[in-house]
Amino acid sequence: MTTPDPIATTLEASADGSLRIAYSPCPNDTFVFDAWAHGRVPGAPALDVRFADIDITNGMAERGEYDVLKVSYAVLPWVLEEYALLPCGGALGRGCGPLVLTRGPGESGTGADLAGKTVAVPSERSTAYLLFRLWAADQVPGGVGAITVMPFHEIMPAVRDGRVDAGLVIHEARFTYQEYGLHRLADMGEHWEATTGLPIPLGAIIAKRSLGPDALRRLAEAARASVRMAWDDPEASRPYVLEHAQEMDPAVADQHIGLYVNEFTADLGEDGYAAVRGLLTRAAAEGLVPPLAPDALSFP
Repeated sequence: MTTPDPIATTLEASADGSLRIAYSPCPNDTFVFDAWAHGRVPGAPALDVRFADIDITNGMAERGEYDVLKVSYAVLPWVLEEYALLPCGGALGRGCGPLVLTRGPGESGTGADLAGKTVAVPSERSTAYLLFRLWAADQVPGGVGAITVMPFHEIMPAVRDGRVDAGLVIHEARFTYQEYGLHRLADMGEHWEATTGLPIPLGAIIAKRSLGPDALRRLAEAARASVRMAWDDPEASRPYVLEHAQEMDPAVADQHIGLYVNEFTADLGEDGYAAVRGLLTRAAAEGLVPPLAPDALSFP
């Protein structure tokens, strides 16, 4: 008698019984999940992939949609009752934080130029926004003015065209903002690392707790194996990465992967978990997120 697969029998399954997962088309995510998505991870469940920007997957998590999601660490306090944080597959690192950009050169790192100004951000539930708010609390006398939410790819044009005073940018914008004639006012990651000594927590992989502990451990093993297979043979993932890189220059895609896929992607480890707890604890103290339960980040 065949024993039912514990994942397949508890999934909110697609028609073919595959695992419903949503992650972004960004190079770090497609690099990480390429081997798994294409059936090259032995014993891993098949994936039914939906591509969506992280502000969309954050909303999907809050509504309890999909079995596995890539989300902002900032959204965890709202979803950890239903989802568990996987200890791998996400994005943390050093020297990879969001930037605040302006049209003219500012007093880099002080934030003085932002007092009372309008700032465009990609989402108020993003990790970038939490890092920005924690930075602004220390660095912007009197606080910033209006916050405008817009898709991240529209932020640099909005700053360039004077529709907002400054923009909070993420991802490949670190490598391309000078093409828009913009200047870096401050690096949120530099501030975070200087004040905590910890890596910068950005994106998390979460999975439904209802799958059960054994299945969650198998999913983490599959994600970790997919990362390691991508490292072992980077060229294998290249077609998948470039197919979904939204006309990104291949060299920029490589920089993106190099920055956001690192040892914390394979395993959060002690420093990774400390960074996540530190971010959400500080944010809760500022009233930006609900407080975490003591065991909220624990993994089966």
